Amino acid sequence: MLKRNIIAVLLLASLPFAAHAADSYSMDPQHTYAHFSVNHLGFSTMQGRFDKSSGKVTLNRAAKSGSVDVTIEAASITTGFGKRDDHLRSPDFFNVVEFPNLTYKSSAVRFKGDTPVSVEGNLTLLGVTKPVTLTILALKCANHPMKKKELCGADASAQIKRSDFGMKFGLPNIGDDIKLVFEVEAYKD
Repeated sequence: MLKRNIIAVLLLASLPFAAHAADSYSMDPQHTYAHFSVNHLGFSTMQGRFDKSSGKVTLNRAAKSGSVDVTIEAASITTGFGKRDDHLRSPDFFNVVEFPNLTYKSSAVRFKGDTPVSVEGNLTLLGVTKPVTLTILALKCANHPMKKKELCGADASAQIKRSDFGMKFGLPNIGDDIKLVFEVEAYKD
């Protein structure tokens, strides 16, 4: 009887911790992209994206916390024009041989009520790490209608100056201000 009571007390004591456990999600590489846009010579806004990325997200709505850890393959950059993409992979821009990955690691997730609204973290580009805050534009977690597995999807954006990371080729003609947009889908582990 004493043994059963001890087990019951231990189980009851563990309930608050289980209720506050973070859910872990793995990014779906077929539905996760980092996009960017930059002013091109004052005439237009050039768009591009990175086609290969991976990462993990944790989310604990009860504790209002979470984390984001993303790796983007720099050589997967595409703008729709092969020669420009090759130049963007060169030492003038992303220098993909020396710096094959861009990374983003969160330091905090900010909530408004029960909803995450921003992620504070560090972006590493060309070996330089700088703080970058992502604003969450949309977030939805639900069962995927076909796979019947929990999925979270989000769109987030940030603004950076490429010169802050040492990418100075073409300034000021090619813009310094870069808009980043991340679209992420991640399945619960």
